[in-house]
Amino acid sequence: MIIAIDLGTTNSLVAVWRNGQAEIIPNGLGEHLTPSCVGLDDDGSLLVGKAAQERLQTHPELSASLFKRYMGSDKRITLGNKAFRPEELSSIVLRALKADAEAYLGEPVNEAVITVPAYFSDAQRKATRHAGQLAGMKVDSLLNEPTAAALAFGMHQQQAESKFLIFDLGGGTFDVSILELFDGVMEVRATAGDNFLGGEDFLQAMTVDFLKRSGLAERLGDTPLDARQARKLREEMERGKRALTEQPGITLRVHYDAQEYRCELDEDTLARLAEPLLERLRQPVERAMRDARIRTNELDKVVLAGGATRMPLVRKLVSRMFGRFPDISVNPDEVVVLGAAVQAGLKMRDEALQEIVLTDVAPYSLGIGISQQVGPTHYTHGHYLPIIERNTVIPASRSNSIATIKDNQEQVVVPIYQGESRMVSDNILLGELSVPIPKRKAGEVSLDIRFTYDVNGILEVEAKVLGTDEVRKLVILESPGVMTQEQIQQRLAELAELKIHPRDQMQTRTLLARADRLYEQSLGDRRHFLSQMIARYQAVLETQDSHLIRKEHVQVSQLLDQIERESQL
Repeated sequence: MIIAIDLGTTNSLVAVWRNGQAEIIPNGLGEHLTPSCVGLDDDGSLLVGKAAQERLQTHPELSASLFKRYMGSDKRITLGNKAFRPEELSSIVLRALKADAEAYLGEPVNEAVITVPAYFSDAQRKATRHAGQLAGMKVDSLLNEPTAAALAFGMHQQQAESKFLIFDLGGGTFDVSILELFDGVMEVRATAGDNFLGGEDFLQAMTVDFLKRSGLAERLGDTPLDARQARKLREEMERGKRALTEQPGITLRVHYDAQEYRCELDEDTLARLAEPLLERLRQPVERAMRDARIRTNELDKVVLAGGATRMPLVRKLVSRMFGRFPDISVNPDEVVVLGAAVQAGLKMRDEALQEIVLTDVAPYSLGIGISQQVGPTHYTHGHYLPIIERNTVIPASRSNSIATIKDNQEQVVVPIYQGESRMVSDNILLGELSVPIPKRKAGEVSLDIRFTYDVNGILEVEAKVLGTDEVRKLVILESPGVMTQEQIQQRLAELAELKIHPRDQMQTRTLLARADRLYEQSLGDRRHFLSQMIARYQAVLETQDSHLIRKEHVQVSQLLDQIERESQL
């Protein structure tokens, strides 16, 4: 059995293809969305999902979220006295999703299709594979999120040739892909995006505006909010952003130092605040359209994916750009995982699915560093020579020739880069290849540099000295900031010692974490009432009477719902 996982910045989902359809698997709380949050409980065990999310306010030093944004880097995120890499925290989320799938399906799961932003770099894709490996799964394939969305919309089942654009705005990343379907082939024509643009950035714009207009910034002066207060402020901005998808205006409220700070926010004001972000959304769309050499009137459909596309101002932007209403017929939170389940079904060769060939493109250009002649005897160094340009259909093999610039050189060092900038200093160094050459005058020795790039993100660089047939090869399997296989094996053993709360305890732990959060947010009689309610619930848990616990759980959950509604009035 191959499962499908949408590993998101803010929420993750798991699904399966069976009985001829894609089916989303609920987590231990019976919900489709599992927050991409990890935390340490007071006893040192791991909390994943909603339980960890609830403690982001009350225990920020023991909780983490948004770590997907740092995949492929060597950033360390500290929980208590333990430090984790982003892929390690992602692996903990994947382990929880794997456990949910095994409980739901009643059988072990060892393989997965995992989705990634189309604009993820080579290092970020390798880090995602490593996260799956750390979670105890074979990553059968990485599927670009826009391609998954196209599969969910059934684009692969259309008979006629068609062209469509997927606009995918999630919590932390933005992707746009243009795909074409013909003769049973779904080909990605172009992709572009921004790995640091998503719903979180709209929240940040709202936060800065609230601090200014509510007077809280003036009250704070140079004193920063502590982690708990900052988290409470962010949660209020999230509530406001969601509310604005259903009503024209809302009131934002935050308590600080026993005083309430508030300001009004409507859709027009949010659009003004978000103008720089909307422009950042527009630029990758225009670049993808240029790279695909396609006009807006040639698109058969524009599809929205990602939870952040629920915002009316985003939908209006897309409608203005393409002169039509986008397709929103599939839940934007679920569309990617549903498409990944289709891909899992194709991998398992399910008879209910029509066979289709999926092609992909290189999201970034790959090339080398060279020197350029700017005078009879003068050269400037550090220039970039792309060999495989972005949006080249992969697998691909391309070559270019270079020549020596000094007399009697004994070797040529070929630095290999990924990026789009004219100078290599602004691109990412992937590795270097040293090639011995015969000692001759400048320009008399030439080398043919060939790049071969496959669908798994493996780049082979071959340098051939023309005239001597001397060949040197370098296969780039690892990237800067990505774990080595030795590190993965070491961390596998270490992570195995960290215990995740059992699924059957997760409902209880999540409810207690939620009650603790509301207790911290409350004052006076409400706080006293919550304290008594928590104590009563914990006393019932001590009885280990499952009937009493279920009954009390329902009552406490209903009371917390009521308190949460009243606190938002």
